[in-house]
Amino acid sequence: MYLEKYAAKELAGIEEMFATDIILRDWKIRVTGKENALAETRKNFESADSIAIEVLSLYENENTVAAELKITVDASEELYVVDVVTFDTNGKIVSIRAYLGRGDNSV
Repeated sequence: MYLEKYAAKELAGIEEMFATDIILRDWKIRVTGKENALAETRKNFESADSIAIEVLSLYENENTVAAELKITVDASEELYVVDVVTFDTNGKIVSIRAYLGRGDNSV
């Protein structure tokens, strides 16, 4: 659901999913708190006309989901990313850690 809202650039829907004390970290930034995480998400949305997300692999357990993703920004920039998303007992996202990889066909 988070990835669908992200691809659709639905900030209000994402806001509902974030816990108050969320930690958002990727290869460029690390922010804490819902307002800061939403501000970073908003920046990403404003800098892209379109975002397409393809789930290449998905792993999950009780409170964590890890997904290997191919993210296409503005139909031209391809990013291969692994997102690790953790949830609290209420189902709110408490952390998102994103790791940049490379796109190739080797396993």
